[in-house]
Amino acid sequence: MLRVLMFLVPLALSIYAFIDCISTDEKEIRHIPKPLWAILVLLFPLVGSISWLIAGKDRGTPRPARRGGWVAPDDNPEFLKSLDDEGKPEQSRDRTKDQKRDEDPGTS
Repeated sequence: MLRVLMFLVPLALSIYAFIDCISTDEKEIRHIPKPLWAILVLLFPLVGSISWLIAGKDRGTPRPARRGGWVAPDDNPEFLKSLDDEGKPEQSRDRTKDQKRDEDPGTS
């Protein structure tokens, strides 16, 4: 069991570090360019992965919050207002039809 863990843990670490390196934006990478980090992680799996996780990515700065992104319809006040606006003309048309029926009893 220990032999398997000694193989799987570095492999998983290398895979994680490589995918993290590839998917990281160029602005967040420190010290050396992105392709060199990827090569370092591939050629020296254990040392490259640990060095990437420690020194490669700028993890100290928080990402800016997304503004204007997608909002679920039940959380979007504009959408809820549009539903209210759509329902009002239909209700007023139904009321005018009912009023016309009440005024003219000869037609049914």
